[in-house]
Amino acid sequence: MSALLVDEKESAAPAGSAWPEEIIPLGPGESAREVVLKKIRALSSSDHRDPFMVADLGVLASRHRAFCQALPRVSPFYAVKCNSSPWVLRVLAALGTGFDCASQVELEQVLSLGVAPSRIIYANPYKSVSCLQYAACHGVQLLTFDSEEELAKVAQHHPGARLVLRLWTEDKTSIFPLSAKFGARLEMCERLLRLARDLGLAVVGASFHVGSNCWNAHIFTQAIADCRRIFEMGREVGHEMNLLDIGGGFPGAEGSQPMFEEIVTVIRAALARDFPEGTGVEVIAEPGRFYAEPVCTAAVNIIAKKAVLEAGGHRKLLYYLNDGHYGIFRLCLREPVPRTPIVVKELSSNPPLFPCILYGPTCDAFDKLFKQEVQLPELDVGDWLIFPFMGAYTWVMSSTFNGFLPASICYAMAPEFRNLLETAP
Repeated sequence: MSALLVDEKESAAPAGSAWPEEIIPLGPGESAREVVLKKIRALSSSDHRDPFMVADLGVLASRHRAFCQALPRVSPFYAVKCNSSPWVLRVLAALGTGFDCASQVELEQVLSLGVAPSRIIYANPYKSVSCLQYAACHGVQLLTFDSEEELAKVAQHHPGARLVLRLWTEDKTSIFPLSAKFGARLEMCERLLRLARDLGLAVVGASFHVGSNCWNAHIFTQAIADCRRIFEMGREVGHEMNLLDIGGGFPGAEGSQPMFEEIVTVIRAALARDFPEGTGVEVIAEPGRFYAEPVCTAAVNIIAKKAVLEAGGHRKLLYYLNDGHYGIFRLCLREPVPRTPIVVKELSSNPPLFPCILYGPTCDAFDKLFKQEVQLPELDVGDWLIFPFMGAYTWVMSSTFNGFLPASICYAMAPEFRNLLETAP
């Protein structure tokens, strides 16, 4: 928890610039958080203090540069499901990333930006017939699979696909494991590769996903080694194996464990051992959180409050916010450690802290931000809380349950990144 005093500094657009009206130009040295504070000031004089997020699009460029410098052999294919807001996708397209799509709607979004089909991987192993037909019609050839049944469907509806076999991965240490739903066990892979050959389908590589918010960097080591075995099996039965997809799992927030640097160090060593340079294998990844999580800062308002006396006379505070589990905080309830918000209020240097529960606005008792209590000072109805690192799996998962609208988004960008707006589709 930190107290925050609102800064009265105003920003101005660079002289003579013509920015898209949806983008707030940041002034020299101005941060997106200052835009958040200005919006809070404006809303605090009104009775309508709706939740909102500010997205700093320049962060995408910084994260793209960091990813490419850390893993120069690996081409990023951004996971659209993580944050599919239009300006995020437009800036990423201008940066030249590829895209990992999981549905026809995501394919339509990316293709509408003028992105070449070759820069897309349709990385959902289970696709409807209509989605397969759409991909085939629009030239999206790179598809993942992990079952005999999916191979039969692809053979009928997208026989020209370039298939990538998704491997089951041990991901119990990830906050959001995926292998219970996706992935073929290594012992089943040779059978699938032979069946694909017999159906006249081309398998071009292997993929895996260690789970979102992976806590064990060394899972990548075993997964990459297993993919080498799949390459050997595939080549033995006649497939030209030349693509390795190492999936996602890269952390986005500062202070994440393991850190991004630790994960990429493990990946570089595993690639050097199992897929050394010069072997003609293209390596891609599907980062989502790493790009999107630091982009957005959220601001929510306390709409109600209740003090509860517990055993021993200790006070617990219940704060009711205008956004919660059914809005931008949907995944936060599954995180092992609650996020501590920034309090927008002038406070004494050492205010007393109380155990607090943060509830969302709906009539569902399950609607709270975190499983655990957080320690906060006593606040009042109408006070604001700021949550940084809210760009991943937040707005995109919001609903209108109980009639509460999703948080609005406004976009900001520093002048040095303006060229991305000019080259964005």
